[in-house]
Amino acid sequence: MKFVASTFRRQAFLQVPPHSRVTSVRGSRIESARDACYFDAVRWTHLLFGCVCAAALRGRIENPASQIRYRDISNECGIRFRHAGGSAEKKYIFETMSGGVVLFDYDNDGLIDVYLVNGASLEILSGKAQPVRSRLFRNLGRRRFEDVTERAGVGGAGWGMGGCAADYDNDGWTDLYVTNFGRNVLYHNNGVGTFTVVTGRAGVGDPRWSTGAAWADYDRDGYVDLFVANYVAIDLESLPQLPEGSKYCQYRGIPVMCGPRGLRGAADALFHNNGDGTFTDVSRSAGVADEKEYYGLGAVWGDYDNDGDPDLYVANDAVPNYLYRNEGNGKFTEIGLSAGVAVDEDGKEQASMGVDFGDYDGDGRLDLYATNFSDEANALYRNEGRDFFRDVTRRAGHFEPTWNYLGWATGFFDSDNDGDLDIYVVNGHVYPQVDRYPLNTKYRQRILLFENLGNGTFREVGLQAGLTGERCGRGGAYADLDNDGHLDLVVNNMDDAPLVLLNEGGNGNHWLRLALQGSKSNRSAVGARATVTVAGRRAIAEVKAGSSYMSQNELVLHFGLGAATRVDVLEIRWPSGLRERFENLPADRLYSHTEGNADLP
Repeated sequence: MKFVASTFRRQAFLQVPPHSRVTSVRGSRIESARDACYFDAVRWTHLLFGCVCAAALRGRIENPASQIRYRDISNECGIRFRHAGGSAEKKYIFETMSGGVVLFDYDNDGLIDVYLVNGASLEILSGKAQPVRSRLFRNLGRRRFEDVTERAGVGGAGWGMGGCAADYDNDGWTDLYVTNFGRNVLYHNNGVGTFTVVTGRAGVGDPRWSTGAAWADYDRDGYVDLFVANYVAIDLESLPQLPEGSKYCQYRGIPVMCGPRGLRGAADALFHNNGDGTFTDVSRSAGVADEKEYYGLGAVWGDYDNDGDPDLYVANDAVPNYLYRNEGNGKFTEIGLSAGVAVDEDGKEQASMGVDFGDYDGDGRLDLYATNFSDEANALYRNEGRDFFRDVTRRAGHFEPTWNYLGWATGFFDSDNDGDLDIYVVNGHVYPQVDRYPLNTKYRQRILLFENLGNGTFREVGLQAGLTGERCGRGGAYADLDNDGHLDLVVNNMDDAPLVLLNEGGNGNHWLRLALQGSKSNRSAVGARATVTVAGRRAIAEVKAGSSYMSQNELVLHFGLGAATRVDVLEIRWPSGLRERFENLPADRLYSHTEGNADLP
């Protein structure tokens, strides 16, 4: 009978997730669904009661997620774009990787504009087919966009990968950097709706196959510096040919394109901003040169150890990831393995693509999320402090939902404005061949949305939120495109049109947005950290210029406030070291603030 009771007990627990909560049963407060469903599992009557309780609770907790809905406005908003990614069969690895998204306000009108990076094909590069262009869409307001690519001069050439944006020369206008399969491009914003290519003069035209890039003022001298991750060393004049039947050209026994394993990698680069419009490559002296020549993809800066200077995380494909701790003297120490973020909890390297920093559990420390290949779950690393992260992927609810997906763009963001950070994941395979076989995966895949339940766990609610379409996604980023206080998503899809996903809200939660401008710090305020306190609960966010998968979110900081109509305390820590404090701020407003000003307007 002891065995039977144990079996009933486990079954009762399976009826309701352990994070679920009910308010009362027969007048008594029950603190968790586990308690509610387990009074006495041996008795059938109580077991039946538990199942009824579970069913009622299941209906209760699904309702909040259903209130948040994303509506695809791609066909009605004026964004006409189609990504090109080489051949349909994807014979070479460089045909599978392109498609970043950069969301930034290039004309300073208070509306977030959209830049979509385009790829190419071998036919285009050889002149046998018409070239395609990356595209800049100006936000006109009222959910309408205008293609201003030709006027702005940012269409580019070559095989685009991704991009990032920041005001590198502190002139008040946000500049744009685009990574390529080939020479990268830096566009200087002229402030009159046009850009000028200044790559050569600036010295940042890395000629290798570059992927993720991100700006940060790593030495806090008031100018943003630039990190560029590089992927594989490939010569178009001598395309990679591995031996027939090589294990690096197969997926579950199916012949597919080769790599990245078996191919030579490419080292990364860190360009120090000299403050005069030029940069110096300090990769080796700073300790971030990647002398192992790993396959770099996603990159993100964030102050994970709370010492005031930005650290760097690099997601590497099929090899260990890097975590570079900023020593504060212009040098970095790579501690990925000892910090627990180089490999998974079983000690196995993963094929990491997208990455982001964010404090999902509200403890004041930045945690990490990385997307991985199919047959590998995505990774959620909880920051435990003292240079150590714990892989909590399984216990947080990210293992099973992500296992059969191949993840790319991702980000911590508060999709429902309830005060804690949710996570989105853009998915899509690299092998079109998978659709021909019963492999329990597909080439085109849907977006996953993980709702933060506030207790260290998440549940996947993408379908309930309207994210039903299947694409072969790559880059993605979030911003409040229509200034309604809800974070929207833009996704670039391989060989397809993009998705512009409008968050229509629906739960009535409040919010606060913060647009920062540095004076002594860099003008874009990259690296500034804001902390909001509401009813004793604290949330942090940092201004980042580059993250996700070869993409960038808006530079505006966004805080969901739940039911609160005011923020008790707002604290800002600037890269210069200045700290500011403001109290009793009304919610549902965008606050624009310049470093050192006495008040928030």
